[in-house]
Amino acid sequence: MIKIELPKPDVVIRQREQVLKEGEAVISPIFGFIDFHEIPRDKGGIILFFNAANDLLFVGKARKLRPRLKKHFSDTVSPIKDHRKEVAKIEVFVIEDAMEREIYETYMVNKLRSKLNPDKAFFE
Repeated sequence: MIKIELPKPDVVIRQREQVLKEGEAVISPIFGFIDFHEIPRDKGGIILFFNAANDLLFVGKARKLRPRLKKHFSDTVSPIKDHRKEVAKIEVFVIEDAMEREIYETYMVNKLRSKLNPDKAFFE
């Protein structure tokens, strides 16, 4: 039997408002999130979207994390397109190996019972 342990997230961002300091530029929020700069641009990994009650909404994987994450908030085909306003927290796991990303994504969908990943869900 294979034992999989969930790693700790590398980056966690939450909805928040910017508190401007003198000389600081205004950051335009995207659905209440202003900390996208903390997420690696050219690294692959897993993205978890949670609501305010800390229920897992969606698990996604990406070869390039930041562009894919921003795309979830702008495109018309994202599985979270009807739930964008519900997202209150995003956890990001940097996982460079494509096979590991696939395994972790499927495991997280089923272990944490994601609501919006029906294609990878084996629970009922």
